[in-house]
Amino acid sequence: MTQSQRRTWLTAAGSALAGVAGLLLPVFGTAGAAQAADSGIHVSNGRVYEADGSEFVMRGVNHAHAWYPSETGAIADIAATGANTVRVVLSSGDRWTETSTSQVASIIDDCKANKVICVLEVHDTTGYGEDGAAASLDQAADYWVGVKSALRGQEDYVVVNIGNEPYGNSGYTAWTGATKNAVVKLRNAGIENALMVDAPNWGQDWSHTMRSNAASVFAADPRRNTIFSVHMYGVYDTAAEVQDYLNHFVNNGLPIVVGEFGDDHSDGNPDENAIMATARSLRVGYLGWSWSGNGSGVEYLDMVNGFDAGSLTPWGNRFLNGADGISATSTRATIYGGSGGGTGGTAPNGYPYCVNGGASDPDGDGWGWENNRSCVVRGSAADTGSGGGTGGTAPNGYPYCAHGSASDPDGDGWGWENDRSCVVRGSAADR
Repeated sequence: MTQSQRRTWLTAAGSALAGVAGLLLPVFGTAGAAQAADSGIHVSNGRVYEADGSEFVMRGVNHAHAWYPSETGAIADIAATGANTVRVVLSSGDRWTETSTSQVASIIDDCKANKVICVLEVHDTTGYGEDGAAASLDQAADYWVGVKSALRGQEDYVVVNIGNEPYGNSGYTAWTGATKNAVVKLRNAGIENALMVDAPNWGQDWSHTMRSNAASVFAADPRRNTIFSVHMYGVYDTAAEVQDYLNHFVNNGLPIVVGEFGDDHSDGNPDENAIMATARSLRVGYLGWSWSGNGSGVEYLDMVNGFDAGSLTPWGNRFLNGADGISATSTRATIYGGSGGGTGGTAPNGYPYCVNGGASDPDGDGWGWENNRSCVVRGSAADTGSGGGTGGTAPNGYPYCAHGSASDPDGDGWGWENDRSCVVRGSAADR
């Protein structure tokens, strides 16, 4: 996202191409088996881990620091919601006022003091190739090399997101080579943090450029420690589109997060329920846009009004407190004393799912014990509602049928309750 100019996400040509994007064939194979050195936040087999081997699933909020540097309480306020990650907007100085090395160090200290993982991103690259004011990924890489002293020794706490939405809908085929070159430049400069790379097409990758070339980008990183980030707005307005994209990365052993998304946008209405439910089901990280300060007609993407943590917007309340949201699925990083981000989510009866599944349930009754409280083994006899309530949400984004197969007379796994389709738990449709 940008502060001052809310771009049209898809040009007329882009809109037409987006309709056939699903016809583009992926050309990469499994690459996630390669593993980075087990130091700091690192990738292994397509998942993100901390140095101690605990899986870390990002559950966080974007904060526009570069445009609102005086809002120094924002990271603490975001951390207080239970988020385990904050993605912080910085500037390389190519488009907005440069975020200095000392400011980067201060932001990292703020994240550490509030026990959240920092994802730091350069926003000046937004829409390169289409927006004439945007900086290149090479310019962003130069910025990171310039502030590397603030990043050294912070590998447990900081992920470097090289450049936000680094290509628009023009010239995006150059994304692969430019991203590889930027990754190599950072590694050659001695930056050892986990890296994150955003997709082209204003982050939405409707062309599947990132999807098709992610394996080769991952392999170009000598440390094999690069995480891919897709931004889900109007292109992802159905559960099928969300699931297809995220499942592709997971199935190919490549680390993926949803680096930005909202509940509405000028280019269409993203399916935020499917995004959050699918991310929970696949153990994929997500970072909602954004805490506060949006303008130019998309103020509805603010989670709080005027940086006031006590004044939630409808989007903020849904994101933080709704199904598959921060309150239900976020777990503090183990580096800060948490139990790891591999949260299982919340069962229909209100208890958390067991992160370690049946291993936490020695007597096999479906009830386990983790983090000093009871938990439910997913799919067990205990994984039910509390009497007439909702059955929860299936991985495909549809609700489970509260009355099971009784709502599915033809036995295909799909039922009908409350004037909408539902999924019979454990059926062929439960995926």
